[in-house]
Formats: sequence, structure tokens, C-alpha cells
Amino acid sequence: MYSSQMALSINDEDSLFNFVVKEGNGVKGLVDTGVTEVPGRFIQPPHQRFDKQQAAESPENMTIDLSELDGPNRDQVVKAIAHAAETLGFFQVVNHGVPLELLDSLKTATHKFFGQPSEKKAAYLKGASPKLTVMYGTSFIPEKEKVWMWRDFLKMTYTNDADALEFWPNECKEVVLEYIKTSTEMVKRLLQALTEELGVKLDDSRLNTLIGSKTVHMIFYPTCPNPEVTIGVKRHSDMGTLTVLLQDDVGGLCVRKGESLSPENEEWIEVPPIHGALVVNVGDMLQVLSNGRYKSAEHVVQTTSAKTRVSVPIFNSPLPVASIGPFPEVVARDGVARYREVKYAEYTNNIYGKPYGGKQALEFVSI
Repeated sequence: MYSSQMALSINDEDSLFNFVVKEGNGVKGLVDTGVTEVPGRFIQPPHQRFDKQQAAESPENMTIDLSELDGPNRDQVVKAIAHAAETLGFFQVVNHGVPLELLDSLKTATHKFFGQPSEKKAAYLKGASPKLTVMYGTSFIPEKEKVWMWRDFLKMTYTNDADALEFWPNECKEVVLEYIKTSTEMVKRLLQALTEELGVKLDDSRLNTLIGSKTVHMIFYPTCPNPEVTIGVKRHSDMGTLTVLLQDDVGGLCVRKGESLSPENEEWIEVPPIHGALVVNVGDMLQVLSNGRYKSAEHVVQTTSAKTRVSVPIFNSPLPVASIGPFPEVVARDGVARYREVKYAEYTNNIYGKPYGGKQALEFVSI
């Protein structure tokens, strides 16, 4: 229980901002005070809310055994990966090469970091963190957003091992580095399979350019007293190439099926937790590279009153200096380029500072 609870007024904007954002208590600190109702700053407008009950179950063929990529059924597995990327933009992989004990350690490390006293976490707040490659916070841009998301996060951007070992939190740095290293080979194999199905061959240099930027988020979703009015993460697509996500057994991740349906007719698919599996999803840049064949689907995370949830995504993105546009081979086959070429840094700079959510960022490069 927060010992100075009288100093916090959840209905006072300044008091709430200071407590949650500036002092680094986050949403977890707010829950630890014993709040029994969601402060107004977290109440989403009706069109942003999401009821998991409206989501259908994930199709059975969305779980792919990657061990078969090295066997006689390789062609079938490649087609299954491409089909999932074309239709939903999400799929799950098993036998992926990332040790299961490492995945368990990641979940444990996430709980350990967020379970610390607020002053320990506040050392990594924007403006206080010893390095720009590590940042703790809540929501997306709390200074500008009218409504906040019900989650806390630790963002770690990988540049090199020495930087990570010196500046990332002791509670998680080694396990996160291992997660990056062991998952990278899997990401390369997936991207090779996806581009192979497009009729494109990537050498190691081009492959590394397309997934050379790595950012890991450790995300903590506290229990919520009124989950029906909040959201853990608003609907959005990822802006990179491929995202790899570890989720725990709580669930709450849902994906929008298709792009053209109106809001009242749109369909959603739940991505259920599968022990030992990793979730993979297409990012905006892979949609651009494939000239629209692969889809960077919108997805949301619902909150719950039942149990705390954690997840750990790795965002595999192009190098900032990379020029990204549809593969020439795909444009030649399609007869038209649906996106213009742009530096990845230019694409991300266009996104930052704008309202979070949806797929409107792709309009920046659409022709």
C-alpha cells in the first residue's frame, strides 16, 4: 500500500501525472495504492475499447513447426509461413531454436524488474536514464496523449554487447542479450522463407540490413479494476520488419483480420498463449518490401482484472540508413509499385510525436 496515498489524487491531472509518470511509480504503483476504480486519464473512448469476447479463436494452421524448415517438407512450411503472413500477418512458431528455459527466465526477469521499488525503476526514466538505449516508462507519449494505456514498459535498444552490459538493468540484461542472439537466427530463416516465396534472394548483407536494428520491450500489464474501459495497448501495427513476441499464459492479444472492413463489421482473432511458442508478426516495412502482399496487421492487448500479464517483444527493424521500398522483382511481377522508397529513419521520424495507433503511418509511403 502506498504510504503517502493522501498525496495522490487520482482525479487531479497534475497529481496523477507526477505520481505515475514523473516519479516513476507507473501503473503498477497506482494499482499498489489499492485503487478500486480506473482514473479518468485511463478511460478509453468507446471506439478504442476492446472486448476479447468479440474475437474468434485462432485458426489451427497458424502454429508452425520450424524444425521442418530443414526437412523434406520445407516447401510446405515456407508456403504455410507465407500464407499466414498474407492472410493474418500473425502466426506462432514452435521448435524455433530459442531454449524454453530462456523464455521462462525472461518472464521471471520481467516480473523481477517491475517488482522493484519505484525509485529503482525511476533511474531509467526519460531524462534520468544513463543512456538513450534504455528507458522505463508508461503509455507511449504520456505528455501528449489524452488517454493513457494500462501498462508499464522497459525499452532496450541494442547497439552492442558492451553498451548493454554497462547500462541495461542488472535484473534482465544478460537474459535479454541471450534472447536477442538466439532469436536472430530464427528471424533470418523466417525472412529468407518469406522472401523466397516472393521470388527474392537475399544475401547476408541485405538480410542484416533489413533486421539490423533490435529493440526489446519488457511490458508489464497490472491487473485492472475496470478492464472494460481500459486498454493495455491500443490498436496499432508494428513499424519494423518482423516482430517476435513472448507472451505468458494470461492472454489478451488480439489481431484484426483484414484491412478493408468497416469498424462495425471488422473481425478479430485471438492469439492464444501456447507454452514454448513465440508469436511472429509482420511489420510495416515487410508490407512495403512485399508490395502489399504481406500484411502488418493491427493488434491490441486487452487488460484483465484476474491476473498480472507480461510480454517481451523484439522488434527487428531495418538499419536507420537503409532505403526501403518494394522489392524490384515483386514490382516487375505486379506491374505497379504500391509504395515509394524511403529511408527507414525518415519513416520512423514521421511517426514519432504523432497520436499512437492504427496503420495511418503507411500512408506516408503509399502511392
